[in-house]
Amino acid sequence: MMIPHIRDYVGKRIHMIGIGGSSMSGLAQMLIAKGYQVSGSDRSEGYLIGDVRAAGAKVYIGHAAQQVHGADLVVYTGAAASDNPERLEADRLGIPSMERSVLLGQLMEGYPHAVGICGAHGKTSTTSMLSQVLVECGLDPSVHIGGKLDAIGGSTRIGAGDAFLAEACEFRRSFLEMRPTIAVVLNIDADHLDCYKDIDEIEATFGQFMGLVPADGMVIGKGTDERVLRQMKRLTCPTLTFGMTTDCDFHPANLTEDELGCASFDLIGNWRKLAHVQLAVPGDFNVENALAALTTAYVLGADMERAAESIGRFVGAHRRFEKTDEINGGAEIFHDYGHNPAEMRNAVSIARKRCKGTLYAVMQPHTFSRVRTLFNDYLTCTRQADVTVVMDICAAREKDPGDLNSGMLVDGMKAHGVNAVWTPSFDDTEAYLRAHLKPGDLAITMGCGDVNMLNEQIHRHEVEAGRA
Repeated sequence: MMIPHIRDYVGKRIHMIGIGGSSMSGLAQMLIAKGYQVSGSDRSEGYLIGDVRAAGAKVYIGHAAQQVHGADLVVYTGAAASDNPERLEADRLGIPSMERSVLLGQLMEGYPHAVGICGAHGKTSTTSMLSQVLVECGLDPSVHIGGKLDAIGGSTRIGAGDAFLAEACEFRRSFLEMRPTIAVVLNIDADHLDCYKDIDEIEATFGQFMGLVPADGMVIGKGTDERVLRQMKRLTCPTLTFGMTTDCDFHPANLTEDELGCASFDLIGNWRKLAHVQLAVPGDFNVENALAALTTAYVLGADMERAAESIGRFVGAHRRFEKTDEINGGAEIFHDYGHNPAEMRNAVSIARKRCKGTLYAVMQPHTFSRVRTLFNDYLTCTRQADVTVVMDICAAREKDPGDLNSGMLVDGMKAHGVNAVWTPSFDDTEAYLRAHLKPGDLAITMGCGDVNMLNEQIHRHEVEAGRA
């Protein structure tokens, strides 16, 4: 069957299955801004549903066949299985359909600079940094990120410039639907092992993505990641590297760090100092994200002094080490989207530098397949915290297999010397935190499921009690 093209449906009704997802919600808003009628469905109310409704989409909670009736085109998230009732009904009625990543690729077509930012970690933060820099440097980009960024007023932006920036996700190889002219590769690491057999297959697929860049394009990669370098060496297009060491094309010099872990450094590129950078977000991984963003901004022609000033004002996208509350007389509550052990380790490391008292790492493991394949990594990724609080596994798109639960993670953590406790539900977790947090303590909730709703629940109870 021939794949439909979104340009043929201007003014018509597009129905989006999984409209509340981090990418789908942004695409829905972008379509509405471009003159399409949009409806959609999701399995539950999520924190982005309100934004989509406010933009003008009709949103249904729950999936039902009749909800696609009258649609001209169906777009579905990769998490919507082939037996989803709306997908089945669209097929029965002959309504054309496409997967989310195909739509994103089509929207990027025609831009001289189609920038796809990929990696197991850091995509949203780096894309957000670059978006803010290009906007403030006057390059007027179009943007699609998997989070909300105040600098662009949400998760999408339609600009008049010649650059379109988007996160390029490797889940189910969806980034292979994109046609980047610039590929930014932050790292290659083990994740999504429910759809890849091993890390070597993941690496090869990232190599395929880099190979999509035309001969007159550019691949920008992390110069201290052996897997990234190995794939870059196979390319015929121009390449640049960024990283913490001096053998990378773009790297920091005179690197220092303040008491909260925020770095200051001279940006070295093309063998000369381009600018001085003072970051407002902590952690070595954010130094690397900033290097990736600034290298890309350089390639796109941004003034580097202005770019450095802009990135110094970057305070993070929502759900990325975001402070949500203070409770119990001065205990801080944060949330981070980190959903695999490497990202959780990073989040805990920056929380550790900020925390003056006891640090509580609150983990909502995401999907049974991820927990199973990365089980041993979960057991020690929160070691820097004083207490690890583990909630029930968020099944997301999966069904509970019945042979894996968070109690098994807690037992494994304890065997590795990690002080861990199992609090299955939101209510259990909130009660535990309220009973234990003292002024100076910090609790960080982590996960890409609905754990952010726990932070919202805590805040709501603070408001109701007149403490916020």
